[in-house]
Amino acid sequence: MLAAATNTTAAAPAAAPAAGEDDRPDFTSMTRQQLFDWMNQQIRSGKMSLDESTPFLGMTMKISAATGEPVDMASDGERIDFVAKARGGIDGALERRDYALLARLQAAVERMVNTQGTARTAAESRLGT
Repeated sequence: MLAAATNTTAAAPAAAPAAGEDDRPDFTSMTRQQLFDWMNQQIRSGKMSLDESTPFLGMTMKISAATGEPVDMASDGERIDFVAKARGGIDGALERRDYALLARLQAAVERMVNTQGTARTAAESRLGT
């Protein structure tokens, strides 16, 4: 019995993720509350300015189609691909020629990609993000 317990204990650290691996957020599958909490942590730590946070804040908003009221993010467990959401916003900004929004969303995608450690797509490379 002691050997089994020792083996289980010894195996646990080997199965644990590498240092920092769990610290990286997965922006492709996150709740709005998780994105909001990450954004606030970035602001509090001085890694993000309030101006830089605006595209992230916008992505945390959700309005109910049925009621027209905001949906509480704390009780909404829907997982969202925020990288795809921001890329969709980039497409819309390009169509509207809203270059200020385009720049903010490109910066948001770049921050998410760099933070998450995901390779850039060909489209992102063409856009210069």
